[in-house]
Amino acid sequence: MQNIEKIKQKLALLPLKPGCYLMKDETGKVIYVGKAKKLKNRVSSYFNGTKYGKTKILVSNIHDFEYILTSSEKEALLLEINLIKKYDPKYNIIFRDDKQYPYIALEYSKYPKLSVLRPSKKYKNKNIKLFGPYPNSGYAKKIVEVLNRIYPLQKCKNFKSDVCLYYHIGECLGYCKLDIPKEVTDNIANEITNFLNGDFDLVIDKLTRKMNAYSERMDYENAKDIKELIDYLKVVLSKQKIDLNDKVNRDIFNYFVKDDFISIQILHYRNGNLVERKSNIYEVNDDSVNSFMEYIISFYEDNTLPKEIFVPEGIDTELLSETLDVKVINPQKGTKKKLLDMAYENAKIGLLEKEELVKRNISLTIKANEELSTLIGKTIHRIESFDNSHLFGDASVSAMVVYIDGKKCPKEYRKYKIKSGSKDDFHQMQEVLERRYSRVITDNLVKPDLILVDGGIIQVHAAEEILDNLGLDILALGMRKNDKHKICALVDTNGVSYEIEKNSNIFHLLENISEEVHRFVISFHRDLRSKGSLSSILDNIEDVGTKRRNLLIKKYKTVNKIKEAPIEELEELIGKKTAKNVKDALKEN
Repeated sequence: MQNIEKIKQKLALLPLKPGCYLMKDETGKVIYVGKAKKLKNRVSSYFNGTKYGKTKILVSNIHDFEYILTSSEKEALLLEINLIKKYDPKYNIIFRDDKQYPYIALEYSKYPKLSVLRPSKKYKNKNIKLFGPYPNSGYAKKIVEVLNRIYPLQKCKNFKSDVCLYYHIGECLGYCKLDIPKEVTDNIANEITNFLNGDFDLVIDKLTRKMNAYSERMDYENAKDIKELIDYLKVVLSKQKIDLNDKVNRDIFNYFVKDDFISIQILHYRNGNLVERKSNIYEVNDDSVNSFMEYIISFYEDNTLPKEIFVPEGIDTELLSETLDVKVINPQKGTKKKLLDMAYENAKIGLLEKEELVKRNISLTIKANEELSTLIGKTIHRIESFDNSHLFGDASVSAMVVYIDGKKCPKEYRKYKIKSGSKDDFHQMQEVLERRYSRVITDNLVKPDLILVDGGIIQVHAAEEILDNLGLDILALGMRKNDKHKICALVDTNGVSYEIEKNSNIFHLLENISEEVHRFVISFHRDLRSKGSLSSILDNIEDVGTKRRNLLIKKYKTVNKIKEAPIEELEELIGKKTAKNVKDALKEN
């Protein structure tokens, strides 16, 4: 039950000053972080009037709150974002999508070279010019591929002892062996820079001449290939022209809200060209305007700032401008207003098209997680699940997957090689759990609310014994399966069984977790077996020493992939003679 009297007493003491507030549940865990220009008014609003939807659920879970005063609203906004990162609150929108966009990088220290990379906001390299961002990474890679085919750029990461295949097919000038005049490389770099800055005619013309040359030689296959590149560029580039009579780099943000969802759209305007991205859709439980501003601030933690940012009416442009140190405006008319309207329409279409899919995804993740919490009588935020794999008792491995609020979190996954030599699942599970949770204690890592093991009550006993020895109070449950190998119940160490209804949201979540941890551990096991097999084969091939063996394993990972690799590619990696030896040996193997 909420401590209403305690909350009322604290509300009465709140000041009318800017700051951040932290809402807590009955366990003391921070479940929501917000900021306000006047703390007293904002925090009191949660407990006044009728609430609906997710806000109602949030308020029902508030058992206490604390606040931090700041000197300004700007400081409150920045503090709010840092607190959200620190506490990862359940009811805040966590903008976890990959917002670090790819850029096309033209490196020109001595020789020009193109690549696609994802630099951080603080990325600095005086020898590299960045062009972008390119929200569609496939498009960025395609552009680099086209430019690499037209211009004889440096292709190799490290220079070889002799010119490679690219030199012989006219796609490299042989920088590793030949002395190339600086005016030649300067001209290449300038033409590429002009193209990436919006002057497309020269590149289209070069491709057209190349296509015609192939056609005259009756090399129709290559001519067709070049024609497809030309058509691709024309279609993509024609969609990007927006006439603003300037080449100011700017980002255009807008959003659309329906029910409990917010769709956010960004349009990137660079050097006279418009680059569009898909809408990002999130479930929102409180202030959509505040969530929208949080998104913009967090976006530029990973991406470079433009000269201008456009936002819709109702957004505090002065606060955003002061926080980001960039010009933020709300256009009222003309082409600039049309761009803002375009972003709104895209955000709206994005949400309306995906609404049912997003709602279903939430039912199978967040809502399923909440239903699981209700079923076992404990608030679940973070789940860690383990599984083992071995081949007839040998090469034993284990793996852990992590789900946060019902959604998988791959960056938190971990792999383990069994070191003890134990052959049975019970002791293998104990070894892995002891290693994992000793590390959690020593490194002060986030503890899970629930541990799931695949194997029923025996595995639960293994987990409980380790947790007791480490003095950790974490609930461990086993996923019991029926004769069709489908999860039918969760069991604890005392034999208490939580029955799972087939095709319920909980059932789908647990099946997803079980399949994911099994896939992850099997994948790890296959990698180890494949590398071990490949390593032993390579050890017996003439001229393949430790260095070349490691290069092959790192690049190809399996015997089949080396067999399928073009001989020219192998020659570039390990030399002509050794490549032939490897191909011959694998053909016999």
